[in-house]
Amino acid sequence: MDMFHGTGVAMVTPFDAQGQVDYAGLENLINYLINNGVNYLVSLGTTGESATLNKEEKKKVWAFTAQVVNKRVNLVAGIGGNNTYEVVEAVKEFDTIGYDAILSASPHYNKPIQEGIYQHYKAIAEASTLPIILYNVPGRTGSNMSAETTVRLAHDFKNIIGIKEASGNFDQFNQIMRDKPAGFLFISGDDPVTLPMMALGAVGVISVVGNAVPRQFSNMINTCLTGNFKAAQQAHYQLIEFTRLMFAEGSPGGVKTALKQLGICGDKLRLPLVQVSTPIADKIMEELKNIVE
Repeated sequence: MDMFHGTGVAMVTPFDAQGQVDYAGLENLINYLINNGVNYLVSLGTTGESATLNKEEKKKVWAFTAQVVNKRVNLVAGIGGNNTYEVVEAVKEFDTIGYDAILSASPHYNKPIQEGIYQHYKAIAEASTLPIILYNVPGRTGSNMSAETTVRLAHDFKNIIGIKEASGNFDQFNQIMRDKPAGFLFISGDDPVTLPMMALGAVGVISVVGNAVPRQFSNMINTCLTGNFKAAQQAHYQLIEFTRLMFAEGSPGGVKTALKQLGICGDKLRLPLVQVSTPIADKIMEELKNIVE
């Protein structure tokens, strides 16, 4: 599973002024990321505002993305939800052409116990012809997938190949790294703590910030992968303020502001998300200039 080492980017979904998917902007973004050295892309994860796209829109975005990527990098589809039956049906119906894995977030809102989370992923794993990457993000889902559940799933299902971990709990990270099977991928899902997670053994990141600064972020990740964490620290420090601003008023509002400044795509979001305030946008633009120039 070396295809998921390094920098993955959870791509935004560009929208035009009318709120429709901006396919020209999406093509610009895909080419920008590939040309600046990212290792793989995630289509319609949380950063892609997947919660506000309908079923037909998702199909079109996935197909278009696969066509534009054209096997130049590996590609992951975000398919998740809190209705296990619907997620399983979506996985079964998914057109896998051009895709290498599925990223699926732990169920949100329902707050299932650990056995419920296990059974949810068991059903997905049994339905999928593609490898599955778990996604633990308690800040969004309202419940944490424990280290014990992660490791249990990793041992029980060969097609569950890794986890995008965004709990921020280093004790949990330690337990996963200690108890996981060999080859199971531990991937950072939290840009600000990616460097220390890689020091623990993470193989890379699925990044939000990487949408805007893919070359700079990829360079930091690649330096970590060589084991030169002292050099990687300098790149990490240079990105701290920019990374903070990306999440200051919610994601992906911050990174879409940066992408507009770069001329990649617009900064339109779908409600209930809104654009960042003018003071934050000004700070993002100022910090972006410091990084890219």
